Amino acid sequence: MRFHTLVIRYVFFAILATAANLIVQRIVLLAEAGMVGFVLAMLAGTLAGLLLKYVLDKKWIFYDRGTGLKTHQKKFALYSLMGLATTGIFWGTETTFWFVWQTDLMRELGAILGLTIGYVVKYNLDRRFVFTDAQMKHGVEQ
Repeated sequence: MRFHTLVIRYVFFAILATAANLIVQRIVLLAEAGMVGFVLAMLAGTLAGLLLKYVLDKKWIFYDRGTGLKTHQKKFALYSLMGLATTGIFWGTETTFWFVWQTDLMRELGAILGLTIGYVVKYNLDRRFVFTDAQMKHGVEQ
């Protein structure tokens, strides 16, 4: 795959996962307000974005063709582990924007900024540690 095709796909998938994350957050916040709602919204949104992004990255970014429950469990566990550090970036940025400005618009702007930074870091971690067998078969032409 050419480098610019990879970037376009990855950005598009990150936008989809971000949208899924924020939509789920809004749904949770409609049901539960305050700090409890905020924490639940961040957790639920993160899970929704993580699941969607894993499926898209596995198939369309890294061309991982691994099959079987054990293979999927291992890959998803590693993928999730790589996401812990990047989730810290995302949550920290979103929370900072929320505490500073106390508006949904700024909270979501912080989420978008944090997710953007996190996804750049995550791609590099996933390429190096998660989808190592897939990248050997499908290199990126630059």
